[in-house]
Amino acid sequence: MSAPLRLVIFDVDGTLVDSQATILSGMAAAFACVDQPLPDRQTLLGVVGLSLEVIFPVLAPELSEAAHAKMVATYKHTYMTERAEAGVVQSTPFYPGALETLHALNAVPDILLGVATGKSKRGLDKLIEGYDLHGLFVTQQVADFHPSKPHPSMILQAMADAGVDAVDTVMIGDTSFDMEMAAAAGVRGIGVSWGYHGRERLHHADVVVDDYPGLNNVLKEMWSAAS
Repeated sequence: MSAPLRLVIFDVDGTLVDSQATILSGMAAAFACVDQPLPDRQTLLGVVGLSLEVIFPVLAPELSEAAHAKMVATYKHTYMTERAEAGVVQSTPFYPGALETLHALNAVPDILLGVATGKSKRGLDKLIEGYDLHGLFVTQQVADFHPSKPHPSMILQAMADAGVDAVDTVMIGDTSFDMEMAAAAGVRGIGVSWGYHGRERLHHADVVVDDYPGLNNVLKEMWSAAS
């Protein structure tokens, strides 16, 4: 009997790539455009993973919808401009072992890869193009088409796209939003400690890992236990 198809879904920012420098620049420009003081770094990185349309009302609830919309537009423009100037590889470097892990998992016949990210489709497309990752992810879920995390919509659509059940799906991410999304979708969640939320915020995770070799080991143990 052949092994079942398994779906491994990755968050992007803080999990696969470290884009915090460009994120913080975008945030600085967004708050400057509405003449508001910039929150501290920990606060800014603490909301990474949410959709931009949710982030700014959370960070600046006293501002109007029009101001929030201006902040979103300014952030997107600044982020894309800086990435274009610096190049994708420079502005959004992969964490050590991330690319190798993606390619190793992709080489396993019964494993499918997916993405569930707060990025826009344009942002994810630029990342895939910059690293030549075309065809790597069988399902790509982005903020343009879903409610913000931790709503389970992204994972549910990813499973539908891949034709994989919840029992054979795992979500990997660095934030509490990722782990809450996994729990809401009824799939296992693996938290990573190197991202934008500390280990103490990942209490919804089934397990938390500290590096990509550790992630590989956890996945092997999960699949072995299920077989």
